[in-house]
Amino acid sequence: MRRSARYVILAAILVAVVLWLAGCAPGDAEESPGYVSGDGTVTEWAEGERGEPLELTGTSFEGGAVDVEDFRGQVVLVNTWYASCPPCRAEAPELVELDARDDVQLIGVNSRDDAGTAEAFQRTFSVEYPSIDDSDGKATAQLQGLVAINAVPTTLVLDAEGRVAARAVGRVEASTLESLVDAAGAAE
Repeated sequence: MRRSARYVILAAILVAVVLWLAGCAPGDAEESPGYVSGDGTVTEWAEGERGEPLELTGTSFEGGAVDVEDFRGQVVLVNTWYASCPPCRAEAPELVELDARDDVQLIGVNSRDDAGTAEAFQRTFSVEYPSIDDSDGKATAQLQGLVAINAVPTTLVLDAEGRVAARAVGRVEASTLESLVDAAGAAE
């Protein structure tokens, strides 16, 4: 191989390594194509402004039926997520902790991952609540107008009647979520 060809190959390898490393740099995940970071905006609705109960159904990654109506009487958090979303990974332990409460039920909605990837995430973070496999987009369609499709994670807080009491776009602090859950539960 000629010397100039070796330099071209070496230069191409170096460029590829630099680009790969740049893609792994902190903070870049939130700016990468296909990922839209929420800004942590929280919207709350007073009890009289909450509208009708949310209808949300689907099939979990394990194959079971998921219907938000089955959890009436509890505060329900509906959380959109996917496995390689940095804020989703950061908030997972906090969501698992909230799900451990007797008065709270979580339901995940994941439209990006295949079953193997989603289940690996659930094992990694000890997630026991169901997540709807939304590869067909039906659950997302049921959330139309409530969840910004590209802002992941987004969390809806449903009161005991199944009405949307609050929405958090992006990752929010655990204490904020706990306050939203407590406020939604107090309206019972």
